[in-house]
Amino acid sequence: MRPRCRPGHPYLAGAPIFVAHRGGARLAPENTLEAFRRAIDTWAVDMLELDVRLSSDGVVMVIHDETVERTTDGAGPVASLTCRELQALDAGARFVDLDGRPSFRGIGVRVPTLDEVLAAFPHVRLNIEAKCAPAAQPLVEVIRRHGAEHRVLVAAEFERNRRGARGYRGAWGASRSQVAPFLLLHRIPWLGALYTPACDVFQLPPAWRGRPVADDRFIREAHRRNIPVHIWVVDEADEMRAWLRAGVDAIQTDRPDVLARVLHEETGRPLPPGSLGAAS
Repeated sequence: MRPRCRPGHPYLAGAPIFVAHRGGARLAPENTLEAFRRAIDTWAVDMLELDVRLSSDGVVMVIHDETVERTTDGAGPVASLTCRELQALDAGARFVDLDGRPSFRGIGVRVPTLDEVLAAFPHVRLNIEAKCAPAAQPLVEVIRRHGAEHRVLVAAEFERNRRGARGYRGAWGASRSQVAPFLLLHRIPWLGALYTPACDVFQLPPAWRGRPVADDRFIREAHRRNIPVHIWVVDEADEMRAWLRAGVDAIQTDRPDVLARVLHEETGRPLPPGSLGAAS
């Protein structure tokens, strides 16, 4: 029995896609305009991955954690703070660069709104994960207001976090509830052929709790259904090379400087300005 195939989404064209995870979180403060700008201008990434939550006054904010302590000089849940209060925090306070320096502290790095990101980068593909259920519907409303459905993928680890986004016409990433049955059933050829999840892409870690998630067989079975496979988060050059040779369609990384060099060596992709500067 042949598996059912999904139609390819144009958002996912151009494999292997170069994705800056949270903007390249080892090179600049994660999920900030500074990180996103550096990823695009210095490393020429194809896509930005980012996370959103809702402020207490209903603004879609670009931040990963439920609380602000890890990435800012503030304290408390994101949902208990207004947009103005969140943007008064120093989003570069906790960042330490590759040389061990707090190089973005005290220079005005803020937690951005999704509106600001969409306006600042009007031609860049975004991979946005809704980190909490209240953010899902406002997330879609912001995307539509900017006319950006063609260039934004809506992702969620847990389907409950994006129920409010149902009906979204842009690209749709697989949630855990879609990955898990595929992961199980694709190992049984006649049974696996019956299930093709209603998603446009699998976005997976290499392993979960010590067990491999994506392997050559998984990638092959996903591709038989015309579903690309994106791997996150990969920061080591040798691991990047191995995944590219296995046929993944994108790599999300916190080290765009490393992936830029690997893509050049493995695929002939031109070196971006950051790599050229480092080589000179």
